[in-house]
Amino acid sequence: MLSFLLATALAFSEANARTAFASACNLVASCTPRDAGTARGHFAANHLRNAALLQGANARIETFTAPTPVGMREFHNVVAEWEVCPTGKWVVVVSHYDTKPFVKCPGANDGASTCGILIGMAQAASKCRNLPGNLMLMWLDGEECMFAYGPSDGLWGSKEAAMRLKTSGRDIKSVICLDMLGDANLKISLPRNTNAELRRLAIDCARRTGHEGLVTEMRESVKDDHLPFRSLGFSAVDLIDFDYGSAPGLNDYWHTSRDTIDKISTSSLLIAGEIACEMVNALWR
Repeated sequence: MLSFLLATALAFSEANARTAFASACNLVASCTPRDAGTARGHFAANHLRNAALLQGANARIETFTAPTPVGMREFHNVVAEWEVCPTGKWVVVVSHYDTKPFVKCPGANDGASTCGILIGMAQAASKCRNLPGNLMLMWLDGEECMFAYGPSDGLWGSKEAAMRLKTSGRDIKSVICLDMLGDANLKISLPRNTNAELRRLAIDCARRTGHEGLVTEMRESVKDDHLPFRSLGFSAVDLIDFDYGSAPGLNDYWHTSRDTIDKISTSSLLIAGEIACEMVNALWR
């Protein structure tokens, strides 16, 4: 009881948002391209692990091989953990870092922005003296498909991560997937093919952090890293801004050379980080 009373909520501050933005800038500048299954992808994994280590996280790389439309490839997930209670429940937050294959795309919003948020969360968690619960952050490889999503194309990192969690025997409370949340004109959507309870929680956490109306439910489903976790029975939700372009509805920056760092903002990263951390806190209660 005493340890619970002394526990401190995970908070995402303006300093964490600045760290997130700087991390996104560094990833784009140093690791473009970073297509899955390539040497550049491996370089990006090392870059992210080092960035997480710099913030005090106990980060590691989990390497695996998997079939792709162009043959067997090697992939690299980056994982950081904060274990408060060995038998307690875990909240897992994930983002992919890879860029779209065969396209000259910097992936500033689609990948780098939410990787930066996770670095900011790592900073916040490492400085929090008494976390209320177990936290795992994952920077996932291979979300982007090469040609069309299928059993051997796309979502490689999340498939591997979900399988490892399943076989680990850990008690996973929920998985929160973050994607494309750096857009300066931020509008967070919750795809239909996610956990309904977590969708309601995300909307409530937006309200509690002063961002009411910014998070809304979609009628459509989205193919993203939450799906492999859901397929193995985990409670998972996807927070994504799928309106990313020069005008509403165009989405013309996505998967193009126009997905550049000038399109993302520190204020959007702060908002997304605040909502994500409030969800983590709520799931720990």
